[in-house]
Amino acid sequence: MRRLWITGYRSYELNVFKDDDPKVTVIKDVLSRELKARLEESDEEFWLITGPQLGTEQWAIEIALELKEDYPRLKVSMMLPFTEFGQQWNENNQAKLAKLQSAVDFSASVSEHPYQSPQQLRAFQRFMLTHTDEALLIYDPDHEGKEKYDYKAIQKFQKDNDYSYRLIDFDELQETAIEWQERQRDAEKRDKF
Repeated sequence: MRRLWITGYRSYELNVFKDDDPKVTVIKDVLSRELKARLEESDEEFWLITGPQLGTEQWAIEIALELKEDYPRLKVSMMLPFTEFGQQWNENNQAKLAKLQSAVDFSASVSEHPYQSPQQLRAFQRFMLTHTDEALLIYDPDHEGKEKYDYKAIQKFQKDNDYSYRLIDFDELQETAIEWQERQRDAEKRDKF
């Protein structure tokens, strides 16, 4: 069994406020390609384990749920750092979280309590590191966001453990955006003929 932690920027850190933002399409394209590559490496059961944050984590869940049709051995887990996570979000975002949570194969809270202290977030990081084999981050260390805490925790954990991670930075996202635009233009040309 393989277990992958996907995390990265929150949507607001990327100035994404609508689901149809082109940035979302590019990030989902990257996530899809990364997941497919890992799924095609072996036939063993594969778990995507991620959190509930708006942005990279929820987009990863959406992509994984789409891929399950072609890869039935793919399982999706949403882990919440504490109970009542997202209660302060607007109604639309709460509904989106609830819908995704009901669609995944497994969901639970690492802490049995509502938010009380940053210690719960550190416990969440520790849980994710000890329950996955590798991490994939949509994150650029030159453009810090909240993800810097997970990135630093992964690097620290890696010193004493066999744990790998892959960063997808803004340069790689830009390359993907260009490739995506080229594919769209090619598709439009084919449709005209």
